[in-house]
Amino acid sequence: MKADPVPEGDSSSTSANGDWSGRLWRSFRQLITGQDHEPTLRESLEEAIDDAADDASPGGDDLSAVERAMLKNMLHFGERQAGEIGVPRGEMVMFDVDQGFPALVALFREAGHSRVPVWSGNRDNIIGMAHIKDVYAHIAETFDDAVSSRPFAHLPIEPLLRPVLFVPGSMRIVDLLARMRAGKTHMAIVVDEYGGADGLVTIEDLVEEIVGDIEDEHDEAEDAMLQAVGEGLWEADSRLKLGALESELATTFADDEIAEEVDTLGGMVAMLAGRVPALGESVDHPSGWRFEVIDGDPRMVKRLRLHAPAAAH
Repeated sequence: MKADPVPEGDSSSTSANGDWSGRLWRSFRQLITGQDHEPTLRESLEEAIDDAADDASPGGDDLSAVERAMLKNMLHFGERQAGEIGVPRGEMVMFDVDQGFPALVALFREAGHSRVPVWSGNRDNIIGMAHIKDVYAHIAETFDDAVSSRPFAHLPIEPLLRPVLFVPGSMRIVDLLARMRAGKTHMAIVVDEYGGADGLVTIEDLVEEIVGDIEDEHDEAEDAMLQAVGEGLWEADSRLKLGALESELATTFADDEIAEEVDTLGGMVAMLAGRVPALGESVDHPSGWRFEVIDGDPRMVKRLRLHAPAAAH
């Protein structure tokens, strides 16, 4: 069905008014923000999304809040770097090749992951990635071989390993996604300037940058990561997202600086302390909350006890 043509008189009038109002708006914005450049396509699209949200009517056909959030995440997808997302070194589940095949099977069962980096000698010397599909296929082939007398404990690991993609922390995640797609790999190891393992990024991490957190059957529920243990007392996993913590306790913990740098409780506490706080140490938050480290090691905080301000209980 063809759209009705716009009358010429209306078209020219609308165009003139639109050009004039557009110039007026740009001049006003430059005066307020100090910007003297034309907005980029990204800025224009984000402004249009925000305007649509402001003008949306209940029950209308406009984009939903979820769709708007995903679109804005896509617009900023290219700004993030590999070192800013994924799993930090201290939380990486890794396997020492010298531990043997049964230990690898046990690790897959306990960790609930489908892929695990394998190292030899030290944790910075990652020699490959073990995939659970290859591991169990290897087991099946071994027990189907009627003439094989190889004991299960001595099944070799090295032949199962897949190549690992190593990337610098400064790589843009949009480029990382392209590399992972081209290499048909779902995992990348982020390395520091000395070539040591600094973190791990999966395809799921990249997708979550657009759609938000994706929880599967192996993820711990965030509700279980925070529990009340007394009046004005809570215990929490250091990996608890700040957004979930703030929603549960009805308190704003992350100011602009914190929100830009970290997104977990443990990261915020380390940032407030200026280092990794020791076991038993307490860190005060400007809001009056106190965070006590009840489990951890020199590399990372694992669990904390949260003390509410005196006036809150």
